[in-house]
Amino acid sequence: MLSVLFAVLTAAANGSASVLQRRAAAQAPDSSAMRVSLITGLLRRPVWLAGVGMVVVAALCQATALATGPISVVQPIFVIELPITLLLAGVVFRRRLPTRTWVGVGAVTAGLALGMAAAAPAHGGTRAAGWAWLAALPVTAGFEALLISAGLRTRGRPRAALFGLAAAGAYALTAALMKDAMARLGGGAAQFFTTWQLYGTAVAGVGALFLLQNALQAGSLAASQPMLTLGDALISTAYGVVLYGEHIRTGWWTLAELVALAVIAAGIVELAHSLAESESGGGGAVGASRRAPA
Repeated sequence: MLSVLFAVLTAAANGSASVLQRRAAAQAPDSSAMRVSLITGLLRRPVWLAGVGMVVVAALCQATALATGPISVVQPIFVIELPITLLLAGVVFRRRLPTRTWVGVGAVTAGLALGMAAAAPAHGGTRAAGWAWLAALPVTAGFEALLISAGLRTRGRPRAALFGLAAAGAYALTAALMKDAMARLGGGAAQFFTTWQLYGTAVAGVGALFLLQNALQAGSLAASQPMLTLGDALISTAYGVVLYGEHIRTGWWTLAELVALAVIAAGIVELAHSLAESESGGGGAVGASRRAPA
């Protein structure tokens, strides 16, 4: 299935981007949080620009995936982004991954397979109704404002987690807008470039990138990445059902879906715990990169 292939490629590109951007953003001072100076400073770091390049690759792959499949299929596949991120972090930050990390990778992968098989996401519409956007956008804005406000009142890992979830919401909105925009391609270039969803995708994407940099600057990947990855999958699925009428199996299948979600969550927690332990140590830990040259 073409959409599944490009979803996997998107996850790999996003995982690469997170590691590269984390390496650069971790060195930014706390005083730059939620300021434009955070981005202007990062623009001078080649490793961060390489991460942005991977974001562009991910966006192209994601657009292809969403144009050929439902959001509720494409976005949940992104949960494998966390295992990919941690495996890449082990290479970039030169640390050996313990056995428990591989157990977490297996749990996330198995949970995703079970969840997708149980939910059996089905196509809905290719476009969202205008009234649906009128309801979804204010709700999303309120959700984002609440998370950002709470994040600014705390520091460290709680801030990274809250900003990570805010970034997840923004990335999910970007995907929902992108799918609607891609559906306009059938009407020709004129219709595609004059639809508000296209420019809404750009605005939401820039906002998501900004929130992600703040999440990465505020704390470790162990705090921000689980919220980003699982949050994106769940919020995107909600968008798919509400905006596009995509179908998720319910009834007795819900039990299997909850089990799958629990397995994925356990795997993510295990991966995050493993990474947190490595960050608290010395040597090649990810945490040590906060003082390493970019």
